[in-house]
Amino acid sequence: MSTVLAAALVGLGLALMVLAIVLRAREREAELAKILELPYGEQDAHVGEQPDRIAFLEPGVALAQRALERANLVQRVTEELLRARLPLRPGEFVLIALGNGIVGGIAAWLLTGQALVGAMLGVAFVAGSWFFVLWRSSKRTSAFEAQLPEALSLIASSLEAGHTFLRAIEMMVEESAPPLNEEFERVLSETRLGDPLIEALQRMSDRLQVKDFAWVVQAIRIQQQVGGRLAELLFTLAEFMRAREEIRREVRVLTAEGRMSANVLGALPFGVFLLLKTGNPEYIDPLLHRDGGGIFFLIYAVVSVAIGITIIRRMAKVDV
Repeated sequence: MSTVLAAALVGLGLALMVLAIVLRAREREAELAKILELPYGEQDAHVGEQPDRIAFLEPGVALAQRALERANLVQRVTEELLRARLPLRPGEFVLIALGNGIVGGIAAWLLTGQALVGAMLGVAFVAGSWFFVLWRSSKRTSAFEAQLPEALSLIASSLEAGHTFLRAIEMMVEESAPPLNEEFERVLSETRLGDPLIEALQRMSDRLQVKDFAWVVQAIRIQQQVGGRLAELLFTLAEFMRAREEIRREVRVLTAEGRMSANVLGALPFGVFLLLKTGNPEYIDPLLHRDGGGIFFLIYAVVSVAIGITIIRRMAKVDV
């Protein structure tokens, strides 16, 4: 009973830690947005000031940050967090992922009574945290690509009405929905701080890694150098992107079965293993010992499943 109580307290503590990090990160983002929206000098941020942080978590965040730096993963994690619009530092995200894994692993161990199942699900929760970031990033990118043609048409219409390019973007932001207006609002904030508009758009393109928008930025840069009517150029790009988006949706529909097959076939062996290990441990135990080659066949099965999933996903992936 004492072991269960101790494990529950550890899990509760880690859950509270994760919640505290997320809430503090959101507060920091809200404070920064408030400062950027105020007129110059109304709420200056002093150079020596640092935002309040949860002191006892800072050593863990710093340790996670150094681990990512040694693995050369800081830039990748930072980029994905930015695309997913999660206001977290890489070290904070790693700490949250580890907290999810520990809490999930302890909960699975207490529910099933199997330490191996707890360890496997703990690793799955850690990986699931990263896959959640990738899923959110991909979802926002897809939504941005779908909104971009209409946004270009709005900007082009404003240009034809006599507005400046910057004012046309501001009007488009007022009329658009997330995530497009969130990304362009960041561009407007950077221009208010003194950055050239084209450079802010280029950083936005580098951050999002959307081919369609990269073409837009390149076309605007060329137009500024050689001249011409920007409104007509944006109308042409919008029509081209609408056609690409239609083809992209058709391809996703046609490849949906293959992607679903990869997900189901990949998850099925691990699900069956966890069910057997939980419901009938003696049946699955021979695979966990060297005698009889159980470990060898288990490793061979995992590698085979990974290769199969990779092949199916490559067959179902069509670049448009």
